[in-house]
Amino acid sequence: MDSKKLRQEFLKFFEKKGHKIVPSSSLLPADSSVLLTTAGMQQFKEYFLGKESPYGPRVASCQKCFRTSDIDNVGDVSHLTFLEMLGHFSFGDYFKKETIEWTFEFLTKVLKISVDRITATVFEGDEKIPFDEESYQTWLKFLPEKQIKKNPKKDNVWGPVGDEGPCGAANEVYIDGLEVATLVFVEYFCAKDGSLTPLAQKGVDVGWGLERVGMIAQGKKSIFETDLFEPLMEALPDSLSERQKRIVSDHARGIVFLISDGVRPFNKETGYVLRRLLRRMIVLIKDGTALKKLFNLVVQEYQDFYPDLDKNTANAVFDEESRKFNQALDKGLAEFKKMGEIDAKEAFKLYESFGLPYEVIKEIGGLKAAALTKEDFDKELESHQEVSRAGAESKFGGGGKFSPRLHTATHLLQAALREVLGSEVKQMGSDITSSRLRFDFSHPQKMSEMEIKKVEGLVNQKIQEDLEVKKTEMSYNEAIKQGALAFFKEKYPERVTVFSIDSFSKEICAGPHVKRTRELGCLKIIQEESSGAGVRRIKAIIYGQQEKDF
Repeated sequence: MDSKKLRQEFLKFFEKKGHKIVPSSSLLPADSSVLLTTAGMQQFKEYFLGKESPYGPRVASCQKCFRTSDIDNVGDVSHLTFLEMLGHFSFGDYFKKETIEWTFEFLTKVLKISVDRITATVFEGDEKIPFDEESYQTWLKFLPEKQIKKNPKKDNVWGPVGDEGPCGAANEVYIDGLEVATLVFVEYFCAKDGSLTPLAQKGVDVGWGLERVGMIAQGKKSIFETDLFEPLMEALPDSLSERQKRIVSDHARGIVFLISDGVRPFNKETGYVLRRLLRRMIVLIKDGTALKKLFNLVVQEYQDFYPDLDKNTANAVFDEESRKFNQALDKGLAEFKKMGEIDAKEAFKLYESFGLPYEVIKEIGGLKAAALTKEDFDKELESHQEVSRAGAESKFGGGGKFSPRLHTATHLLQAALREVLGSEVKQMGSDITSSRLRFDFSHPQKMSEMEIKKVEGLVNQKIQEDLEVKKTEMSYNEAIKQGALAFFKEKYPERVTVFSIDSFSKEICAGPHVKRTRELGCLKIIQEESSGAGVRRIKAIIYGQQEKDF
């Protein structure tokens, strides 16, 4: 069974069981407690907590997921960064008995897996959550006792996603010793301190790894032998090792999906994840044409199910990042050769001065970098970021009388950019001083003079309309649901402040802002330039300030 058929069969199976099929959410989650979407349940989190689901109590999906924790493990037979999670969910409807019955039915009737190849694990119980007797007894109807194992909490209690949220005991399902599905029975809310509170309604969160199930269904020994990866692996040069081919094939998929969901290379958060993947690929394969061929193959494979995939944008972002990185790479390699054993401090110097991510340093380092660990590198990076944050707080703490005006002007500018260039524009950073604003945003190419004039004109039109700037407090989730923009991916508090400018702009922001747009006077864009691969930068002033300040 090929992967497209598998995806279809799974969704069809659960549609027949009364589930509403829901499209995948973005890799950029609304939940600010996580960096990227890592599980199918994330877009349904509030329904597990009791909010009524608009889809009904039963849903199923095929969810795009990205797991940064697996970047270092990519290269073996089963780990990936980007993956698809086939899932079905219950919000106060069915529970353990039906879930296990349907799991066994799908395994044996749809996938045609013989019973002797299937094993299951259940939670053995501890002082907080009792032994999962119901799951154990239900599995005994389908499997012999020797194929059911009782496991401790670290293996068979799942959740929460992020700092707090729903969680519960889990079953894990294996075929030939490979885990293919996790069945989570959501019964508790786990607080930040680890305490558990029973939920008002029980839920079910089941995830099947499409790539792993495809490997079993197609009788392959590795996910990289399946139809999802075979064209990518075959397109790579023989000079690469098998492990390197797997890394490049995995990263090609992750890059295309991250870029299509609006991520651009940057030195923090999701942008840094993308940059790590891109630069690792550039080091392994110098031929940019060959890499772009991989991006095209990814789009070709997935575009029917994910029509938003865009090879042109992926190629443009890659070209810009490649151009920028290759200028520094040769210098970085020359410096690397001068070094002795590379510890975290030396590795950070290579990253800070030449843009070499940890994975690249390990890739080229050999024995010189054998003792370097990701944990030590991350500690060094975090230490540097704390110093940078302290400096930024000092530098940007002021703004004087212009600060409210420039804050509001920044909101108008972002809304105008999205209207002129498209809704894929996302804020990548901003900086306000007493004399000007600076705004970084995702866009693959230089703005034309006409586009700049349109943006500037639209901002000034909204200023002259003298629109009210309305301040509202609400929960973070409600703000996102109402369409408020929050592109920094910061860890927002539960309650946030939203500033709305009529129907033109709505953003989560701490302020300060003016009360009406006419207080701004007039905005002038004085510079538009590149700020990195796929990132443009605008500097602007409001009338009454001096262009000579720049």
